[in-house]
Amino acid sequence: MEGEKVVTMKQYSNEEVDDDGRIKRTGNVLTATTHVITVVVGAGVLALAWAIAQLGWIAGIAVMIMFSSISIYTYNLIADCYRYPDPVNGKRNYTYMQAVHAYLGGKMYLLCGFIQYGKLAGLTVGYTITSSISMVAIKKLICFHKNGHGAYCKFSNNPYIIGFGIVQILLSQIPNFHKLTLLSTVAAITSFGYAFIGSGLSLAVVISGNGEPTSWFGVKVGSELSREDKVWKILTALGNIALACTYSTVVYDIMDTLKSYPSESKQMKKANVIGIITMTVLFLSCASLGYAAFGDHTPGNILTGFGFYEPFWLVALGNVCIIIHMVGAFQVNLEDNICGNDHSNGHGNAIFQ
Repeated sequence: MEGEKVVTMKQYSNEEVDDDGRIKRTGNVLTATTHVITVVVGAGVLALAWAIAQLGWIAGIAVMIMFSSISIYTYNLIADCYRYPDPVNGKRNYTYMQAVHAYLGGKMYLLCGFIQYGKLAGLTVGYTITSSISMVAIKKLICFHKNGHGAYCKFSNNPYIIGFGIVQILLSQIPNFHKLTLLSTVAAITSFGYAFIGSGLSLAVVISGNGEPTSWFGVKVGSELSREDKVWKILTALGNIALACTYSTVVYDIMDTLKSYPSESKQMKKANVIGIITMTVLFLSCASLGYAAFGDHTPGNILTGFGFYEPFWLVALGNVCIIIHMVGAFQVNLEDNICGNDHSNGHGNAIFQ
């Protein structure tokens, strides 16, 4: 009939689909490892030097290694819960919350959902504040570069917080923004970009012989630091390290890209080990170099805390990388957790495709 549209659906053979009827997943240990590293390398890596300064060489390095070991153990347990009730042949849990519901029941599902969305709210606030700080840092860098390091260069974060929010509202109107493959690629490049810039600048300070004295046990209690402040800063440092190691809510997003043989849990466990070891080496490098460069006066963020003023363009570039990463991370986390994963098209999780 005239004007009538005929809609055809592509049919797939049994060889082209997985056990859940969706197009065969092709991910492997290498791709999963890449996703793990991309997720965990965030702006928090730039705060680890400050954490080492509070804890000292001995406790700082020991805590990082301990938290990494705990991460391997816990994320391997999470990997075993991707399928229910059997970790190899059971029904797939496409999201973290589905796994909680399957294994722990409705009450824990509600409790964990409350915690997960509370964490999401904290993350999005953190992304907004971090971005605004980097924007202000760039403006301050321009001011210091023109007028000297002693110039009065103070600016309000509020306009940049509002501007970041407006940008996120506009980006949220783009349909399926979280499916853009380019987003993950750009986020990965920028996250490694500012991590290597911070580490490189710290290394340059150490090699030049201008590094500050460090301590085996961190900043000492004295006239400038009370016992109460010391305890608070130690606890904050532990929180910074723990937060830098977390990626629990996206484990199943990564696993949903893996091929079925060998089992997804087996592949993910290998990816967890390789990814977390790589993460730990990177974290220790960034943190150790930053602490060796600044000692007890290590800033909370080695790029935005003005540990470096020159080269002006490189420090500014590092902050630009932070902003770009925060924009993408905000969208990916918000749409993945609020809107849910789109599995209806048979392509598994699109975020990591």
